[in-house]
Amino acid sequence: MAEAQSGLTIFTIGHSNLSEEPFLALLNQHQIEMVVDVRSAPYSRFTPHFNREQPRLLLNEAGLQYAYAGEKLGGRPTDPGCYRHGVLPEPGADYLQEVDYVAVERRAWYQDGIDRLLELATTRRTVVMCSEESPHICHRHHLIGRTLLNRGVDVLHIRQGGGLLLATVTLQQTDLFAALRSDGG
Repeated sequence: MAEAQSGLTIFTIGHSNLSEEPFLALLNQHQIEMVVDVRSAPYSRFTPHFNREQPRLLLNEAGLQYAYAGEKLGGRPTDPGCYRHGVLPEPGADYLQEVDYVAVERRAWYQDGIDRLLELATTRRTVVMCSEESPHICHRHHLIGRTLLNRGVDVLHIRQGGGLLLATVTLQQTDLFAALRSDGG
């Protein structure tokens, strides 16, 4: 596991139902240079312009870089051991309730993904992208943001109106960190 990254800031954004132009405007407003896509299933019938192949093209045309990290940092892991009941949920499940984020944080592949994210963020102004607009109901806050905060990284959520929301560790998350440390995680 990498050491603390004090002084580093990573942004997050949820593309939701935005069209391409407002999405790019938000990235430009916050001087983003690199978009790291953390969607496990980067496809949508409602926003096809955000299907996996499309953001890379859109962002490259806008002079931004794109990296896909959904297999390591996605909110729907393929490892049944990362779920509260030890089995992969049925389609349509509430993954926010089903995923055991402490178990995910303990996985080497997840930590590798976080380490790579930190490498990118030290050289470029970086945003983590998922589909859900509200960070409070997305794994980019409850999993990735929590991990980054624990490593001393500042996390700012970009909201659709252009404002920023500073991520903080809740008491419940602090209790989870204590559990990780006591288990050697």
